This record gives sequence, structure tokens and C-alpha cells, in this order.
Amino acid sequence: MGDPRGFMKVRERKNYACRPVEERIKDWQDVHSESGVQSWTVQQAARCMDCGTPFCMTGCPLGNVIPEFNDLIRMERWEDAYNRLSTTNNFPEVTGRICPALCESACVLGIHQPATTICNDEQAIIEKAWDEGYVKPLQAQRFTDQTVAIVGSGPAGLACAQQLTRAGHTVVVYEKDDEIGGLMRYGIPNFKLDKRLIDRRRKQMEAEGTVFRTSVNVGKDVAWDELHTRYDAVVVAIGSSVPRDINIPGRELDGIHFAMEYLPDATRRAYGKEPVNNIDAKDKHVVVIGGGDTGSDCLGTAIRQGAKDVTVLQIMPREPSERPDNQPWPMYSRLYSKTTSMQEGGTYVYNTDSVRYIGENGEEELPENAQVLNSATASGYVTDGSGKVTGLRIVQVAPGENGPFTHQEGTEKVIPADLILISVGFLHPDTRMLERQLPVELDSRGNIARNDDFATDRKGVFVCGDAGRGQSLVVWAIAEGRSCAAAVDRYLTDSDSELPAPIVASQRPLSLPR
Repeated sequence: MGDPRGFMKVRERKNYACRPVEERIKDWQDVHSESGVQSWTVQQAARCMDCGTPFCMTGCPLGNVIPEFNDLIRMERWEDAYNRLSTTNNFPEVTGRICPALCESACVLGIHQPATTICNDEQAIIEKAWDEGYVKPLQAQRFTDQTVAIVGSGPAGLACAQQLTRAGHTVVVYEKDDEIGGLMRYGIPNFKLDKRLIDRRRKQMEAEGTVFRTSVNVGKDVAWDELHTRYDAVVVAIGSSVPRDINIPGRELDGIHFAMEYLPDATRRAYGKEPVNNIDAKDKHVVVIGGGDTGSDCLGTAIRQGAKDVTVLQIMPREPSERPDNQPWPMYSRLYSKTTSMQEGGTYVYNTDSVRYIGENGEEELPENAQVLNSATASGYVTDGSGKVTGLRIVQVAPGENGPFTHQEGTEKVIPADLILISVGFLHPDTRMLERQLPVELDSRGNIARNDDFATDRKGVFVCGDAGRGQSLVVWAIAEGRSCAAAVDRYLTDSDSELPAPIVASQRPLSLPR
């Protein structure tokens, strides 16, 4: 460690600056005005304490050797820093932008100062590496005659594919969409993750030998059992795509959609492609049910589309501003912090449950204690029936004896809603065609069951990422993809694998952010 007093000399944490709100909401470009190496990057990296026990590394599912690459930044040894980082992380340009930074929550410096800017440091390293030409295709030193089909090109599938290709196997990635990336492509808005970053990685992976087959829906365009026959191993990395619903009265009304029916079209339009569901928030009262990261993405997207107003409902109370007692360091602590979309507008309503969707044909007799927030839209409501959604009845909740949340009498309100977006997570992967064509065992949650070697009960079939783990984080998906690749390599070669494996399937994070 070059400067053991670095954290004492530089106490202020510096983050990438954002573009002015009034400017960035007019386009779909990155919300940040800065990226890569800045004048303060070296100073920020020097704040790393190089702890005797680096809890940041244990907090990171990838096991990134954070103190080492921070010190290499401090010495401005950028190529060495890239080599250190890329040893454990296939896609730092992604984790540096959209990871919730489990490592920073575990940073020892964070006990008494703002934590080290680990995500910014990752982003600085990888952008410098691309600019300087350090990122090159890594060809396999020897080639095998083994073939692997990977179904799904999200972060788990891509990480698994890159590792297995570098081990010398012939790898083909199947993706049902027209472009690779999974939710990184069409689930995360372009203003948070520029899709050119994914395209840049695809070129590197293709140069290494990975083959991509896009617009191929496995189960329909090609059968699962056909892949199993054709390839020596099959990796299922289809993600967790069955959304959790809010199935209350009035659900059949038009204008109620899942977030992942809404968000992909915004990205398609931004890149000149035809929308699939053609859902637009322009001139509408928008209500988002669910206050997590995806709800925030819906907020930022609706604002850019010209919504009249956006209300985000969260059944949980607002996160605390300081670490609570039940989330002690070095556990991940979900603290209140405005996302860039929250800075742009919208209204967050906490401790609130949805009671009934309201439509346009007919009238509903509102309870005496119900408060209509917008009297201009109060007439013509129905409890359920056909037609277009025009409102949502909500109620405040509090912890109760009969369950985690109890409706508070006399707190019902009706809010106008021309577009309602359900953003409350996913249940499990869509395994309907897989179960028909290549039956595998499922666990109690509907995920694909696997052992600690990521193997299903079907010989030669493996699973990684959200399809086996359940809905999780991009950093866990990359880690699982890397570990799954090592397991597949062992299976194909019947010997120990030289591929690094950061985790096993049975591991779970201590505290997973929602």
C-alpha cells in the first residue's frame, strides 16, 4: 500500500456528476456528465485503507480484489489495474454503473467516513482500458471438441459463455430477442446503461469465438430436447421472467401493464426500432406500483415520455437515512437515497397498498371517508368491468397482528391513473416449454433446481443466474455464470477446471436489496 494515510488526507467522497435535470429528461442518453477517469479519480482510490481483512471483497459476490486495483489506480498503473479487475469481473462496465455496491456497504472506511468509491473506480478502470486498447480478445490456448449451448444472454449467460469459450469449448448462445443482453438490453433504460457498452462486449466475445444466435426462441424455434441431443452440455440462463402480479378487482381493465411490458419499448424507440407493446406515458397520469429500482426506471422513462404526473407507490415505509440496528456492518444496508430518476420528479407514497383498479364505464359509490385526490377525474368510476383504467384506490398500511401489513381504517384515497405499471418483482423463470420438452426438477419456488455444481437432475443440463437462484442482482448473475462455467468445464473434461469459481450454488447473500 503506497499511502496508508490516504483516507485521512481525503475525507470527502466524490461521485460522477449528473447532467442538469432539465437537460437530461429531454433525451435517452446517460444521466451523468462524467465517466471514466477524472481529475479526482486517483485521490478517491487512495482513500482505500487496504484493510487487514478487506470486508469489501467478502461483500462482493465476484470476490473482486478491491484494495489491489485501488492501489494500482493510485499509482496510475492502469493496465495492471485492468488486468487485476478483469481477472474476477467479466463486465465491470456494467457493475460499475448498475450494481447496488454490496462492496461499498461492507467497506471498513464506511464505519466512520463515506465508503470508498468502488463502483466509480471500476468504471474508471474499464473505460481507461477500452480507450488505451488494453481490452483485447483472449483466445483459448487450446481447443476441445466439446460443444455447449447457452440459452439466455443476460449477464449470467454471457459470463458463462465467455469463460467456456476461453477454456477452448465451442459455445453458442441463444437469445429470443433481436439483440443480446437480456434485461441489461431491454429491461434497464438507456439513460442508466448505454446499450453500446453491450455491443462493444459482443464484438470482443465474437472475436474470442463465442457464437450468438439472436431471435431464436428455444422451445418454439428449436426444441430444448434437440439442443440437449446436439450439444455436449446445455446451460439454462433464461432469467426469472414470470412477473408477480397485483391481482385486485379491476385487473382486466385496459391500461394496466407489467413494468417489463413497458420498459423495453422505450429502449427500442431510442434505437429506432418498432415497439412491441406500444405503451406510452405521454400526457397520462401514471401510477407505478412498486418502489424498487425497476419502479424508479419506470419513473424516469415516464418523465421522458411526457407524463402529466407520476406517482410511485411503495408498501414498505421509507428506508432509513442511517444504518438500522438489524443491518449491522458489514451487511448490505438499504438506506434512503434518491435515484437519478427520483431527482427528476414524481411523487413517492410509502406505507401504501393498492385496493382496487377503477375504470371508466359506470359509476362507483365511494366510501364516505374516501378522499378523491383529483375531483376532475372522480366521476365515471367502476369497481371492475370493461374499459380503460382511470384510477386506483389505495389505503395506508401499518404492521398488524394478522399479517405484516394491516389496512388503516379511514385512509382510503383514489388517485387518477391512465397508465398503471406493476413493478413488484418476479416469481420464477418461465419453464413451460422446458418442462414439456426437457423435463427438469423445480424447487419449491418454481426455480430450476440444481446442486452445488449448478447441475440439474438431467445429465448434461446446468442452470445459472436468476433461473436457478431466483430474482437477484447483476453482480450475482455474473458470479454465477463464472462458477457455472467452471462446473461445466469440469463435466466436459472430467478433470479439474482452470477456470476461477467465485461462489457455489448454495451460497446466498446475507441481505439482498429489493
